[in-house]
Amino acid sequence: MNSDCIAAISTPPGKGGVAIIRLSGGSPLGIAEKMFDPAGKVPVSKFAPRMMYAGTIKADSFSDYGLCVWFRAPHSFTGEDVVEFHCHGGTSIARGILCKALSLGCRMAERGEFTRRAFLNGKLTLASAEGLIDMINGESEAEVRAGFMLYSERLTAQARSFQEEITELLAGIDADIDFPEEDIEHTDLKDIGKEIGRIDAQLQALLSTYRTGRKIMQGVSVVLAGKPNTGKSSVLNALLGSDKAIVSSQAGTTRDVVEGTLEIEGVRFRLYDTAGIRESENEVENIGISRARSLIEGADLVLFILDASQSLSSEDREIYESLSKKKKLVVYNKTDLGEDVCDPPADIRVSAKTGENIEKLRQLMFSRCMEGYTSDGEFLIEERHFEALRRAHAALSEAVSMCGSVPLDLLGVHLKEAWEALGEISGETANERIIDEIFAKFCVGK
Repeated sequence: MNSDCIAAISTPPGKGGVAIIRLSGGSPLGIAEKMFDPAGKVPVSKFAPRMMYAGTIKADSFSDYGLCVWFRAPHSFTGEDVVEFHCHGGTSIARGILCKALSLGCRMAERGEFTRRAFLNGKLTLASAEGLIDMINGESEAEVRAGFMLYSERLTAQARSFQEEITELLAGIDADIDFPEEDIEHTDLKDIGKEIGRIDAQLQALLSTYRTGRKIMQGVSVVLAGKPNTGKSSVLNALLGSDKAIVSSQAGTTRDVVEGTLEIEGVRFRLYDTAGIRESENEVENIGISRARSLIEGADLVLFILDASQSLSSEDREIYESLSKKKKLVVYNKTDLGEDVCDPPADIRVSAKTGENIEKLRQLMFSRCMEGYTSDGEFLIEERHFEALRRAHAALSEAVSMCGSVPLDLLGVHLKEAWEALGEISGETANERIIDEIFAKFCVGK
């Protein structure tokens, strides 16, 4: 347990209904005695844990009527004695109460220090701490769900399960090396190879979820592309349900990238309306076209927008051919003006003006980009975890390939490498640098 008492405002800055000032470590109840006057007959020193008490919270130059609650160690978020003051929301009120706590002996908490203490006191694992910050920072329902899966320590449990299986293999190898005359089951190299391969196959299945997990956390990047005046901006506005982009009958209106965010089935989609791709002598328009090509290169999905009422042009065909290696949807717009073309084949026909099939387009975007996604599925969402599992997979693959051709002690070297890589997720081999990087993501007060 930490001997010093840290304090911070745990609610966002600004005006609101309630603000919370949290104290943890040391003797926070003793500090509360000096700045809280209960409205009832129970003195602060006799407060029951996890009970809210109403009363007056005293700052240096003012008081506020609010609540005080005490959490006795280890039954608190940090695992230490914790006191929280719940006052009226407002920057000056919360800051004044915090300053009073600091003047009575508390130290200002550092970024993520409450959560770091929870980790050090065994209240949560490193992976669950990362899940917590992912939930806090989540901008979509899918991000919050994925963060909660991580926070609930399911990935930690999987990593530890892999480590336990590898430990059993290492024990068998060590026994064979120490007692070669004994008949030990693990000395059968074929069986060991199969067992390592089985563990590695499960690990690879987990690794394969990262592509979807990355989209959940970063958002799906969708670029609207096509020649000028096919209605890209109108399609963007229709998808977003707002007038984000300027719409004009004049070709080349969009010179720069226009962005918008859309949530489909709880997943965040980042939409980019780009300049129409064509040969142009206008320097500003060419800059926009260059940016469009760059965005297309990095997009998860391209909506290739065509004018359904016009014959296909050479520009249309050139753009279509340039997208041959990209995941795309061929979208014919302006169906309300009549339909004149059918090549290349349409994935969907829409009218941005009337809204025809716009909802179907949203669903098609989702199904094309989020194959295998379910709202209750488990996905790797942190690059750090992906890299640790990738190194574990590489070590196990090397061990499988070496079975039968090298001494057992060399095989054990690769198994230990895999165990240590998995330990970066379970927390058993995480170094100070990794820990510092994780908790630096948190704000002060969490």
